[in-house]
Amino acid sequence: MALCRSPAALVRGLVFALILPAALPAADSLPSELDAAERRAELLGWEAVGRLDIAGRSTCSGTLIAADLVLTAAHCVVDTVNVPVPAGQILFRAGLRNGDAIAASRAIALAVAPGYDVTGDITAQNIRHDLALIRLASPIPAALARPFPIHRGPQPRGELMVASYGQGRNSVLSIQRECHVLDHESGIYAFDCDVTFGSSGAPVFAHDGVRPAILSVVSAMGTRDGRKLGFGMALADAVPALERQLALGAPAAPPPPVTARRLDAGAADRTVGNAKFLPAR
Repeated sequence: MALCRSPAALVRGLVFALILPAALPAADSLPSELDAAERRAELLGWEAVGRLDIAGRSTCSGTLIAADLVLTAAHCVVDTVNVPVPAGQILFRAGLRNGDAIAASRAIALAVAPGYDVTGDITAQNIRHDLALIRLASPIPAALARPFPIHRGPQPRGELMVASYGQGRNSVLSIQRECHVLDHESGIYAFDCDVTFGSSGAPVFAHDGVRPAILSVVSAMGTRDGRKLGFGMALADAVPALERQLALGAPAAPPPPVTARRLDAGAADRTVGNAKFLPAR
């Protein structure tokens, strides 16, 4: 995804609303605090997080929420003119570690949240709808990779976790066991978790009883005062809608009308994943 060129006034307002609390949590989202699951034993419990290899051109992160369903970001699975990637060109590799996956399956269908428009600037609307659900051709047994639930509890008080295949580390799952919610407004979360290109679609977990549950999916990133921030959407209503879309056999949501635009140099970053950057403030 190209770097954001000229964000709309709505995004400027949203960014300021989300990242200007009087007191932010202490910085704890540095690369040194990521745990790389280099050994198979370190993947125990995290096998349902995997890497999506998309049309041989880019990678994103995704998570099993059922044996045959992978949750990810919409911008991972649509091209630059809003056309969904053919499902058969998407490969999910659960628990990938240095080329070795717990299990792998190609996609057979996908659903993209209505309202997402990859051709436009990063807006509140796009972040809220930057979600896709992939159905796998071959379900992955829970004995190999136990799916994660969607968070259904009250809004988290602060502490989160994130697991992703980011740029420079996309051959091994990286797990950050403590980052924070900075704000939650109008169906959008802001958090200080360490995310980068390739982290697109990564699960953001909240503590939900004994096992983590997926609170959000990484959609966009930005910086303020040299500090990285991530943005993702609320999932409570969006995931059931995508599940219904797949169950009805409907194709991915029809793309919005396409308007011509010039791609900037940042578009080359799609080769390592498609996460977008909000401009520094």
